[in-house]
Amino acid sequence: MKHSQRRAGVLVPALAITCLLSMPLAGLAQHHHGQPPKPTGPWMNTSLSADQRADLVMQQMTLDEKIALLHGVGMPTDEPVTPENAASNRGVGYVVGVPRLGIPGIDMSDAAYGVRSSGVNGRYSTALPANVAAAASWDIKAAYDYGALIGHELRAQGYNMSLGGGVDITREPRNGRTFEYLGEDPVLAGTMVAQLIQGTQSAHVIGDIKHYAFNDQESGRNSVNISIGERAARESDLLAFEIGVTEGHPAAVMCSYNRVNGDFSCENDYLLNQVLKKDWKFPGFVLSDWGGTHSTEKASAAGLDNEEPGHFWYGDKYKAAVQAGNISEAELNDHVHRILRSMFAAGVIDHPRQRSVIDPFKDLVVARKIEEEGIVLLKNERGALPLDAAQLRSIAVIGAHSDVGMISGGGSAQVDPPGGNAIMPPGGGATHWQEQIWFPTSPLKAIEARAPNATVKYDPGADPAAAAEAAKAADVAIVFAYQWESEGMDLPSLSLPNYKFEGREVDQNAVIAAVASANPHTIVVLETGSPVTMPWVKAPAAIVEAWYGGSDGANALGNVFFGTVNPSGKLPNTFPLSEADLPHPTVTQPPPASRHFDGAATPEQWAKGLPPFPVAYDEGVKVGYKWYDAEKKPVLFPFGFGLSYTTFGYSDLKVANEGKVTVSFTLANTGARAGAEVAEIYAALPASAQEPPKRLVGWSRVMLQPGEKKDVSVQINPKYLSIFDVQKNGWTLVPGQYTFMVGGSSQDLPLKESITLP
Repeated sequence: MKHSQRRAGVLVPALAITCLLSMPLAGLAQHHHGQPPKPTGPWMNTSLSADQRADLVMQQMTLDEKIALLHGVGMPTDEPVTPENAASNRGVGYVVGVPRLGIPGIDMSDAAYGVRSSGVNGRYSTALPANVAAAASWDIKAAYDYGALIGHELRAQGYNMSLGGGVDITREPRNGRTFEYLGEDPVLAGTMVAQLIQGTQSAHVIGDIKHYAFNDQESGRNSVNISIGERAARESDLLAFEIGVTEGHPAAVMCSYNRVNGDFSCENDYLLNQVLKKDWKFPGFVLSDWGGTHSTEKASAAGLDNEEPGHFWYGDKYKAAVQAGNISEAELNDHVHRILRSMFAAGVIDHPRQRSVIDPFKDLVVARKIEEEGIVLLKNERGALPLDAAQLRSIAVIGAHSDVGMISGGGSAQVDPPGGNAIMPPGGGATHWQEQIWFPTSPLKAIEARAPNATVKYDPGADPAAAAEAAKAADVAIVFAYQWESEGMDLPSLSLPNYKFEGREVDQNAVIAAVASANPHTIVVLETGSPVTMPWVKAPAAIVEAWYGGSDGANALGNVFFGTVNPSGKLPNTFPLSEADLPHPTVTQPPPASRHFDGAATPEQWAKGLPPFPVAYDEGVKVGYKWYDAEKKPVLFPFGFGLSYTTFGYSDLKVANEGKVTVSFTLANTGARAGAEVAEIYAALPASAQEPPKRLVGWSRVMLQPGEKKDVSVQINPKYLSIFDVQKNGWTLVPGQYTFMVGGSSQDLPLKESITLP
């Protein structure tokens, strides 16, 4: 979602949490926004269905009131107060309600990993770990808790709609929004986003899933035309959305900027009408990404229900089209019905928004626990981790501003850090669009607190020789490295980037190599949103992928470092050896004419859109590990991989087909520490299916004490064993031999058994 670049937030005072806790509840109750008088119409009968209630309201509405629900009124975050947006919460979008009928406005905030732009309201928001970290937990409860925290903080701030729920799968790992999404596998991503949506909507907030569909690169996102075959589309990106929609039941779907097979996503009849609304029976409403609407009649007929953030196409032009008979009353009413029924279904009418006090300390605990589960231990030679505080006398902490903070992801997902950017000088200003923002969660302090008897020294890592000297005399050296990414741009490469520190160019790869050469007990911590290449991979004793750690990431890391928490995260994305091994070794860039409009672009030019440039997803269904398997390419770290401080054993695989396929096995903790294992189940389809060598079809996250065994049974969704038959427009199980494989990663599958399915 592209929002104004003039201001993406302001400072949240460092005392914001204290102020929130000390503010009288009665005082807060007086600051509700736009509360209509309690209505008495029959649509307020909660024993009726959401559809019935929506129809009853519509009978009372004028044409103007209906059309007002089909569009926003600008971006209150950046615009003056007007009669239309006065009742808003100064978020990124607002739809005027129908106060006389008790229908509130729809008040929207970006909320990918926390509530965005809280500083505008002088509020505090918890930054969760990046969405990709939640995916790395493979924990459906954690995904639900993730969404629930966002939903409750949205309500506390006065919002009633979330603009989160990103689930575009990782076709292009250099995509600047990979950190906002949930990995490369549609079953994992779809299952996790469904739980996140359920959690969000549990707070009586309209949930959203985005960016529908194939918004898999940011380069030229307003002009790129994605071409992909129907079967490949349905079995990959669209499968993630299908699971999210049918299991998560979001009230809204946001269509994306890009074209798909020739048509913009927000006026794409195949995506919106045929697949989403007909095949998946989605009853909610579709809203455009910000500025993603390009027409009135075509978009309306194709299934777009709501234009955001303004009303160029769905305001006066829409009314004129209805009055001229170019848009039927039935078409108009379908859009209005979908919006109203979603409001009733999500509970925003029965539970009006009202500001309240959040419990930031409780939410920090949730954020920390999700980060602890999402941290992935990639390498751990000679038992380098966990650290033994009683044995340590000296620790060197090096690089990536790890003395003061941890990096976060940018763009519309950006959450304002309390007190401002941790690496800014005292008195620094607002946070801005596409600016690197560091949260004030200090790894250095977290390490010092857990090793009170050790001397902990910090080196900024600006010079490889100086960093190596600092590391040489230490018992252990911990090197932090980062790769920042943001909406609106793709990464130039998967290599750790150089960055400026006090006017000096810092080569992070060189620093890591120098430190690891100087100290055999070197631990590398990666703060990234995407996979990275590692020319130094053989040198350090341990490598930890921490992602973007959120508001309490440092304490989560500290707990993993010192063994309070046993790491259990598994990679939701493959880490390739090099970019040459990717399906697309380079990101296709738009030609100059397709890059951006100048400031004088007219609405008519926006309607036509920038000249399209083609990107062919000719790898089809072979996304992520399916590509590397099919092409027989070795990888750096495989999908589903992650180490633990204990070990696990798999045995006694049984596969039964009694109506549905059930995979059963025994999982044992064969080590000396309690730990959780994500046991992954893959299936190889019959050769006649013409599919990649294997696909993820299920998993189970199991907690085990040392020496404990558990029998695990997972029922497999038949759709995950099927192919999409274009001729039948449905999922088909190909008869033949299916081989089921079970283990700890996509390349560590010790159990295997085949059965024949009819």
